[in-house]
Amino acid sequence: MNQGNGFESQRASMVDYQLRARGIRSIKVLEAMGQVAREKFVPKNMQDCAYDDGPLPIGAGQTISQPYIVALMTEALDLKGGETVLDIGTGSGYAAAVMACIAGQVFSIERIPELAERAARTLASEGFGNVEVHCGDGTMGWPEHQPFEGIIVAAGAPAVPESLKHQLAVGGHLVIPVGSEHSVQALMRITRLADNEFRTEDLGAVRFVPLLGEQGWS
Repeated sequence: MNQGNGFESQRASMVDYQLRARGIRSIKVLEAMGQVAREKFVPKNMQDCAYDDGPLPIGAGQTISQPYIVALMTEALDLKGGETVLDIGTGSGYAAAVMACIAGQVFSIERIPELAERAARTLASEGFGNVEVHCGDGTMGWPEHQPFEGIIVAAGAPAVPESLKHQLAVGGHLVIPVGSEHSVQALMRITRLADNEFRTEDLGAVRFVPLLGEQGWS
């Protein structure tokens, strides 16, 4: 069996046992997770662990999230296809790639230059021409491209950044971990119902690196 087939079988097992068996129901999300080569988004010396049921270090003190968490957050956006999505905390670019399989355009912000550059290279080499990566303060969003039908934040915030809430399209969802800087956070889904009306749901406990920036942790 060549290496590619090895990864393909690991990917299929991940979808079956880590995602579908835990209640991920969105066909679009399951298909996207089955398409994206996660091994391309982790350091070469960790490729054998790419489909492990947990986060992995990617350098600069950051991690690639556990596959289940990526699927859970993407499913919570309730994407139908063709949307414009904002991804905060690009990291390796893996979550942006998963969303790009469903959305029309993904705008992704990473504050660490080396990670932003590496993610942009990986996404381009994997054929994700509908993802644009920018290095900057994700807590401020990307106003030039608003409104977004979905916003995903892969870092824990002390509170929901107002700038992100107001870059959501009416009917759009913002999925973000909120809570302590050094322990568990609550994964929140904020839905914009009208210009100044939002609904908030708690999707459960998660643990993320802190969201740094003007409207995050200092």
